[in-house]
Amino acid sequence: MSDSVFFLSVVVAGFFLIYGIQCLRSPFMKAEFYRYGMGDGLRRVTGISQLIGAAGLFAGLQISLLGFLSAAGLCLMMAVAFGTRLKVRDSLNQTLPSFFFMMLNGYLAYKYLLLVLN
Repeated sequence: MSDSVFFLSVVVAGFFLIYGIQCLRSPFMKAEFYRYGMGDGLRRVTGISQLIGAAGLFAGLQISLLGFLSAAGLCLMMAVAFGTRLKVRDSLNQTLPSFFFMMLNGYLAYKYLLLVLN
């Protein structure tokens, strides 16, 4: 595994650990999901999925298949988040993080897939 994949995996996992906790505990995130037209159940599933994705990225540092599955799952989650942001007509500043993390997780999924296949 290259140093850049290791570094990006740790950074992205750290962000999703924080996002997952915020999603489960923050009143702001509860209001955001309401604004998106989504309920508490989906907010909880999202938060738990983010925590699982973060754990999978950390585990992926040792087991490439887990890194691939986690990065691919987070990429898909961020694609849905990006679409949701577009649907509710959020500003560019509100929309770009989901696009950025979608692309970053897509890159990590690709790099982990190469590790799995080698």
